[in-house]
Amino acid sequence: MPSRTAPAAASSPPGTPDSPGTPGTPGTPALAKDGRAAERSLGRRLLARPEIGALIAAVAVYAFFFSVAPAFREASSLATVLYQASVMGIMAIPVALLMIGGEFDLSAGVAVTSSALMTAILSFQLSLNVWTGVVVALVFSLAVGAFNGYLLIRTGLPSFLITLGSFLVLQGANLAVTKIFTGNVASDSISDMDGFDQAKALFASEIGIGGVDVKVTVLWWLLFAAAATWLLLRTRFGNWIFAVGGSEDSARAVGVPVTFTKVALFMGVGAGAWFVGMHLLFSFNTVQSGEGVGNEFLYIIAAVIGGCLLTGGYGSAVGPVIGAFIFGMVSQGIVYANWNPDWFKAFLGVMLLLAALVNLWVRRQATRR
Repeated sequence: MPSRTAPAAASSPPGTPDSPGTPGTPGTPALAKDGRAAERSLGRRLLARPEIGALIAAVAVYAFFFSVAPAFREASSLATVLYQASVMGIMAIPVALLMIGGEFDLSAGVAVTSSALMTAILSFQLSLNVWTGVVVALVFSLAVGAFNGYLLIRTGLPSFLITLGSFLVLQGANLAVTKIFTGNVASDSISDMDGFDQAKALFASEIGIGGVDVKVTVLWWLLFAAAATWLLLRTRFGNWIFAVGGSEDSARAVGVPVTFTKVALFMGVGAGAWFVGMHLLFSFNTVQSGEGVGNEFLYIIAAVIGGCLLTGGYGSAVGPVIGAFIFGMVSQGIVYANWNPDWFKAFLGVMLLLAALVNLWVRRQATRR
C-alpha cells in the first residue's frame, strides 16, 4: 500500500530551499514581523534622541524672535546670542553629564566665582604671574568637586544636600575672604600683571569670522560639546555614566566603578566652573564676590530643556548645548524686541515647561509600538 505521508519534503533537512519551515526561502511564505522585530524608521530613530525636543523648541524660538525683532536678524546679534549661550553652555555640559549620572551640583554657580576670586586674589596679593593663580584655582576647583563626590559616596546623603552645603560655604567664603584681602566686595584689577594678556587670549579673546567678532568661548563651547559627546557615546566611561544614573546598585553589581565615576563627574563640574571663572575674570579684569548665585539653576534648566531626565540615566551632551542656545536667544531676543527684560525669567519658565512637555511627548512617540 502506498505511503500516505508527503514524499521528499518531510525528509529535506532544515535550511534547504525545499524546507517549509525556513522563513525567507523560495516557495515558502515569510514570517510576519511583529513590532519587536521590525526595524525602526528614520523618523522613529530621530524621535528617540534626547535632544530632539529641544531642537524643535530652538527652531520655534528662533523663528519667533526672527519675526518680531528685526535687530535679531543681524549677524552681530547672532554673535551676541552665541556668546551668551556659550558662557551658559560650557557649564551646562558637565552639569548635564552629572545629571545623566543621577546627581546634582547646587554649588556650580558660586564655584565659578570662587575660582575667579582665588586667581585674582592670589595673583595680586602675592604679586605672582597670573598663570600661577590660574593653575592653583584649577586644583582648588577639582578638589571641591572631588570632595562633593567623595562625601556623597561615603555618607549616602543626597547630592542635593551635600552640594547645598558646599554652596553655602563657598558663598560665605567668597564674600568674607574678598573683604579681608581687598577691603570691599570685589577683587583688585589684575589687568597690568604678568601673564594677563596671554591668559586673556586663551579665555576671553575675540576672533573675526565673516566680518563679525565672535568670542573665543563659542569655539571652546563647541569643542567641549564634541568631546563630551564622544565621551558619552564612544567610551567605556560613557557607559558607566548611563549605568550609574540608571541604577547605582545594578551598575555596581556588574562591576562598574561607581565611586570613581561619580567623583569624576563632580570634578568635571569643577573643571567647567574653573574655565568659566577664568573667562569672567579675564574679560572684566576683576570679579564681584556675590556673583554666580542662582546660576546653578540655569545650568540645570539648560540640561533639562536639552532632554536630560531629573531621575538620571537619560540625556546627551548635545541637548544642553541646544538648551543653552535657547537661553541665549531668549535673553537677547527680549532686548532686541524692546520688551521689558523683567519678563525674562517668566519667559524662561514657560520655555522650561514647554520643553519638558515636548520631551515627554517625543519619548512617548519614540517608545510607542
